[in-house]
Amino acid sequence: MKVCDILRIKGSKLYTASPDELLMNALKHMAEHDIGSVLVMEHGELVGMVTVRELTRVVLKMGDNISTTIVRTAMDDSPLTCTMETDMDEVRRMMLDRHARYMPVMNKKMLMGVISFHDVARAVVDSQNFENKMLKAYIHDWPVGQEPADAPKL
Repeated sequence: MKVCDILRIKGSKLYTASPDELLMNALKHMAEHDIGSVLVMEHGELVGMVTVRELTRVVLKMGDNISTTIVRTAMDDSPLTCTMETDMDEVRRMMLDRHARYMPVMNKKMLMGVISFHDVARAVVDSQNFENKMLKAYIHDWPVGQEPADAPKL
């Protein structure tokens, strides 16, 4: 399974912010849309990402001054990215290695979408459920008289 398979099911709706807008606006955007990350775009290019992790760090560092803080101050300016063709096993490894919960999907410099660790987990579970269903159907439809040699006799 590849990243493009997840985006095809999930969709590629994007939530973005400018690096020079107030961080509170990005936070409100995240709350309104029940999302855990906002992509930071400048001149049509991805320049960073703000997630709950970055927001937590800024709140602890800035305290009451967060109302005047801009996105650029809090954003991760080199987020982990993947392509549409990245294999899901590689995405899981990358996300686990970097403790990343969100990953922008790129096609060269064009942003295609964002996948979350939740999206990856759901895809793995769905894939395993499908595989289990197929195996059960295969075992159920096993031709009579062609049981494997080591199958128990009933």
